Amino acid sequence: MRPVHRWALVAATCALVIGVPYAVRARPVADSGVGAADLVDRVHAASGTTYSGTVDVEGRLGLPIADHFTDLADLFGGESRLRVWWRGDDDWRVDRLLATGEVDLFHHANRTVSWDYERQEARTDVDPRVRLPRDSDLLPPQIATRALDGAPASAVTRLPARRVAGVAAAGLRVSMTDPRSSIDHVDLWVDPDTGLTLSVEVYGTTPHPVLSAEFTTLTLATPDPETTRFRPVPGVHPIYDSVLDIADAADQFAPVRPPAEVAGFARSSGASGAAGIYGTGLTRLLALPLPDHEAADLAGQLKVSGATKVDGRELLRVGPLGVTLTSTNLHDGTRWLLAGSVTDDTLARAAEDVTAGTSPR
Repeated sequence: MRPVHRWALVAATCALVIGVPYAVRARPVADSGVGAADLVDRVHAASGTTYSGTVDVEGRLGLPIADHFTDLADLFGGESRLRVWWRGDDDWRVDRLLATGEVDLFHHANRTVSWDYERQEARTDVDPRVRLPRDSDLLPPQIATRALDGAPASAVTRLPARRVAGVAAAGLRVSMTDPRSSIDHVDLWVDPDTGLTLSVEVYGTTPHPVLSAEFTTLTLATPDPETTRFRPVPGVHPIYDSVLDIADAADQFAPVRPPAEVAGFARSSGASGAAGIYGTGLTRLLALPLPDHEAADLAGQLKVSGATKVDGRELLRVGPLGVTLTSTNLHDGTRWLLAGSVTDDTLARAAEDVTAGTSPR
């Protein structure tokens, strides 16, 4: 075989290997014919489904990076591969695979162990009332549960089927009906037999999803319980921490309490703490009290990231995510960070409400 022919064969082989997955996905997929309402019922009923597999996550939200929010920026602003073993809501493991190692979450009952392979660090936390998002929140079934929370039947329609992880998955579109939401719609692809959501795409106002998560491999057998149990590596002593992240710290120790309602949203969790989560489904708003020195550092990050000054507040819009920071409260020295998938007008109303409605603890 002449050299030119050998190179032609190599090129053709590479094209075939690379092109096959796209060709398989592009092929028409037979639809199960299950109606939207029945499919939604199956998604809700799938909460007890056990599984294992790998999930590819892609986020297009370039969040401003501050010391306490670096992990969050990595989670929503890039590509991640997750490996998951799910025995139930109270027994699971999710690994984030990195170029230099991995970070693993082991969850049992109300405790989560975070094992950082590169740092050789294992930290155990009791799950708090309020926390920042973590890897397990970006699994397709978890996003689907939130997207369908409170969604009226009229907001859910069928989409064409798509092959995901070898399954002919039925499609659903969940349109956001709340005018305060900055998310337009969420597309789901569901295993019609088990109701397990296999792929999710979240859309703002652009034609491309701002967040997508999809199984690339999937096994429905129940994982071995030893797989989800953390075993400390010899020589590494686990760390027991009473504070998970900045949201948990603020909720526990800040000397203020936010109002029961902001921008027409009722407080949905953390009712007895200092931080507040408002709204339902994927239309949610976090209100977090910060000491003035921490707020000043964050204000600098927001400014560098392109935030504008509106009525004395820094305001940053990153796709459907809005972030604002109130001015300093003269009575207690607190500034409020508000972030969520809501419109700018809704953020402004929320900032006014939280400033006026804050009370001491």
